Amino acid sequence: MAEGLARRLLGPEVEVISAGSKPSRVNPCAIEVMSELGIDISGHRSKSVDEIDASTVDAVITLCAEEVCPIVSGRVQRIHWPIPDPASDDASLTHTMLLSRFRTARDEIKNRIVKYAPTFVKTPRV
Repeated sequence: MAEGLARRLLGPEVEVISAGSKPSRVNPCAIEVMSELGIDISGHRSKSVDEIDASTVDAVITLCAEEVCPIVSGRVQRIHWPIPDPASDDASLTHTMLLSRFRTARDEIKNRIVKYAPTFVKTPRV
């Protein structure tokens, strides 16, 4: 979600790469809530931080809250936004409840990108 939002809000002037410490599939709930904003992330794939060349990165924004944050070596600006992972294996959560969790995470990420955007580009697209 963060990659899709950042690409939309920051535009082509900023190269955005998303990766995690334990990559897996893109969650269908993430695809669904992003489509509500007209952002298609169905073609995205979950990547490992090991696939990123740290020498080409200016800033790393970590979103981990409960889980272990990935470590990127090198001299990069590090920013931490502790946003709880909306995904869950809890069988008692309904699809509607999961979507709510994903919307909350999506909206928090979006708000933080908009707030942080001026450090990357002059005028974010909202």
